[in-house]
Parts: sequence; structure tokens; C-alpha cells
Amino acid sequence: MKVPRDISSYTRVLKLASTPSWQEFWQVAKIAGGGILLVGLIGFLIFMFMNFVPGGP
Repeated sequence: MKVPRDISSYTRVLKLASTPSWQEFWQVAKIAGGGILLVGLIGFLIFMFMNFVPGGP
């Protein structure tokens, strides 16, 4: 592991990185929130199917 080389590459990435604008942040937050809601809905539907369909556990 070449530590000086690794540190320089990390420094280069940090220099290129920038704080997102409010619009970019809001778009990412909406997409992530929609994904979380979708996964939760799928899990809830599986729960309902497993507990309320005749012949279930």
C-alpha cells in the first residue's frame, strides 16, 4: 500500500467535490424518499399477504 499516493488521490477527489445546490439536494432527497416508501410498501404488501391470505402461517 503506497500511502503517499493514496493520500494524493484522496486529496484530488476532495478538491473536485463540491457542495450540491439546494435543487440537487432536493432532487436526490425526493428520489431516495420515494425508494424508501416503495420498499416499505412492498414489505407491507408481503406482510398483508402472509398474514391474511387463507392457508398462511
